[in-house]
Amino acid sequence: MRWPERVTVREVGPRDGLQAEERVLSTDAKVRLIDALTEAGFRRIEVTSFVHPGAIPQLADAEAVMARIRRRPGVVYSALVPNLRGAERALACGVDEVTLFVSASETHNRHNVRRSIAESLAGFVPVAERVAAAGVRLTGYVVTAFGCPYEGDVPEERVERIVAAYRDLGAVAVYLGDTTGMANPAQVYRLCTRLRGRFPDLELGLHFHNTRGAALANVVAGLQAGVTVYDGAVGGLGGCPYAPGATGNVATEDLVHMLEEMGIATGVDLDRLLAAARLAQELIGRELPGFVLKAGKRSDLVRAVRAREAAGPQGG
Repeated sequence: MRWPERVTVREVGPRDGLQAEERVLSTDAKVRLIDALTEAGFRRIEVTSFVHPGAIPQLADAEAVMARIRRRPGVVYSALVPNLRGAERALACGVDEVTLFVSASETHNRHNVRRSIAESLAGFVPVAERVAAAGVRLTGYVVTAFGCPYEGDVPEERVERIVAAYRDLGAVAVYLGDTTGMANPAQVYRLCTRLRGRFPDLELGLHFHNTRGAALANVVAGLQAGVTVYDGAVGGLGGCPYAPGATGNVATEDLVHMLEEMGIATGVDLDRLLAAARLAQELIGRELPGFVLKAGKRSDLVRAVRAREAAGPQGG
């Protein structure tokens, strides 16, 4: 198997992770976490969401967070927006990328934003025009792209139509979201191969939740299909609104560790990322589900065992 030499890992914990946590972090805490992620070497960080504060109180301080983070040149700091008003707020804060979102499930989209898919896409037109006028990158999520808790399987043709709509809006990248952890590797490979064949000039990214433990297997399937952009949330922040108690986003440190062990460069400093994961765990006040956060790196284990062997037998 021939793997890509390098992939891009987008850190989405400050947005997708924190919005699903019960504890609402202070602005200071969010800024500390985002700055730690910047120091870890991420080139793309999804900072917040400019939704109505009443809808997601965890992210009600979006403007304050954007104003206070230490922005490193060359790093893309993005934000999710639901509509033109959200886009205006995001642009006023100087975001580098505006991300839209729509579900591949009619039922889920109506539950989530009270619109049909067609209505959501039509509403994106003025947003796309405003973002283009500002000279800012436009990207989009297709959520529930691999399955919906209301409708079950989602037709690949529908996902393809939505990706085409994003392309026509001027989006430079589209991220497929496995919102409730329903994807499997065969499905991921099939859909990604199809979309990369249809849209060879559009960046395709994958956003997996680890609800059923399949996230990293799905990443490998995406790699086999040629996808080189993946989302993660530090520590595995977040959850699943349809599976109380379930884990949420794939832990970024688990993702980076696996990729680097496979010989695939990410540009992320794993030790600094693990320090950020420990900070996230401290700030959120609960044990986070990331595996490498608990077990350490593969190389740490080897060093520890060798050191123990070198020390000789213990006891008398």
